[in-house]
Amino acid sequence: MSIYSLNFTNGLNKVVFNKALLNSSSINSSSINSIPLNNYPISKPIRNIPVINNPIINSKINIFDKNRIFYVCSSGGCGSTVIFNYLKNFGTVYHIHDRYPPNKLEYIGNTNTEKDVYSEWFNGVEIPENELSNYKVIFIYRNPIKVIFSRLTQRNGPNVSHLQHIKCDNNGNINIYDVLKAEKDLYKLEEFFDNYTKPSDKNYKIHCVKYELFWDNIALFNKTMGIPDIKSLYPVKQEKPKQLQFLSSLTKIYFSLINKMNFMRFIEIVEPIQHEKET
Repeated sequence: MSIYSLNFTNGLNKVVFNKALLNSSSINSSSINSIPLNNYPISKPIRNIPVINNPIINSKINIFDKNRIFYVCSSGGCGSTVIFNYLKNFGTVYHIHDRYPPNKLEYIGNTNTEKDVYSEWFNGVEIPENELSNYKVIFIYRNPIKVIFSRLTQRNGPNVSHLQHIKCDNNGNINIYDVLKAEKDLYKLEEFFDNYTKPSDKNYKIHCVKYELFWDNIALFNKTMGIPDIKSLYPVKQEKPKQLQFLSSLTKIYFSLINKMNFMRFIEIVEPIQHEKET
């Protein structure tokens, strides 16, 4: 028996219709809506599927816009992957770990360039001004001590590959014991934070989002991003507990950065600096 299916990803099950049922003269709207949701593979493309009055299906079809583009930026360890996956319900999403946001917004990785650029970095090719309205740049941040133990350090030493991806010094070979011995922010997390949160001559806004407050404010996040508020699509918080060490020393080292973060509201929109035009 042939199976026709509508395939909805990002947390929604696949909705599968039996070919014989669709061809039946006894089919009606109530029987369609009562068809169970199952996970079957697609064996054939969809043909002649009737209009279905199902809010889950219809919402999924209507909410996605490939021209709605999100740049989700962070230093890692900030829950950006959760938000990245959530936003994929609504548009095209790029996950960015670049320390240096450009003054003029650029494409990511190998997009529109022949250069071999890492997939999470800006690539130097500017986005045309008339396309900037399609983009929302989001910077996710959280307490730096949790970032360190979530992503920057491992049991057997530094997470060198990730530290390279966020463009740390010493080719990413920075051990947490080096930080403690130097009593300095060798990861330069405060620099990373400042690069996204301080007003500058950029041609785009940056939406700075405090991860710790995200879970109680998803509706406000959705409103700010201009996406529909569909509770059935809300992400689920799933975090493995991390053992935080050297809290006293690290709190002293990151005192300035922690204070900056504490001062920020849940969402702060960093506007470009406006200059008066010469007459």
